[in-house]
Amino acid sequence: MNWNEFLNIVSKLPVIDTENLFAGVSDPAGIEVQISRWKKAGKIIQLKRGLYLLAEPYRKIEPYEPYIAAILRRPSYISLEKALEYHNLIPEAVAVYTSVTPKRKARYASDTGIFDYSHIKKTLFWGYNSVTVNKQTAFIASCEKAILDYFFIKKPEISLDYLDGLRLQNVEKIRIERLFEYARNFNMPEILSAARAISEFISLSSIGEKTL
Repeated sequence: MNWNEFLNIVSKLPVIDTENLFAGVSDPAGIEVQISRWKKAGKIIQLKRGLYLLAEPYRKIEPYEPYIAAILRRPSYISLEKALEYHNLIPEAVAVYTSVTPKRKARYASDTGIFDYSHIKKTLFWGYNSVTVNKQTAFIASCEKAILDYFFIKKPEISLDYLDGLRLQNVEKIRIERLFEYARNFNMPEILSAARAISEFISLSSIGEKTL
């Protein structure tokens, strides 16, 4: 297969999954050699073994990074800092795409970005929604689940000062009833304590007093 033939097959795909796309072909080894050459030539970008992007000059569709995060590690959903940024709960842009998965933790880095995956128990793999952009579906934690996941994974010392240091904003987006419902579902005293601190922080924020 030459480059033009390959391009005709994949140019409209946001991500190229070679393991599925060329399963059952007569010469898979030959395609792997070509893939390696095109990668060295800068025509394609490797996300991980079997998953690639076309280099920018050859694309007919722009990849949606949260979609990339979803397919690099299945199942997973974006949470923690990146979800807080997505919901505009923190002012900073987050360079790393932070996700959680019931599988082992992992990190994938390429020219496209850094995709980081923290392990979470299967019983806690919920509280996210699907988002579709250009027919590319990603999964992103709700406001409430993102911040509780943050405390579950990071395990910081819970305090109003710590929440103030996160520079939380637009906290009215966090629904208190759902926050406590989710916190109780963790069945962990420290997460319920985190929910109480977040609730108090939101109350103080509403009257212009973020710290005691």
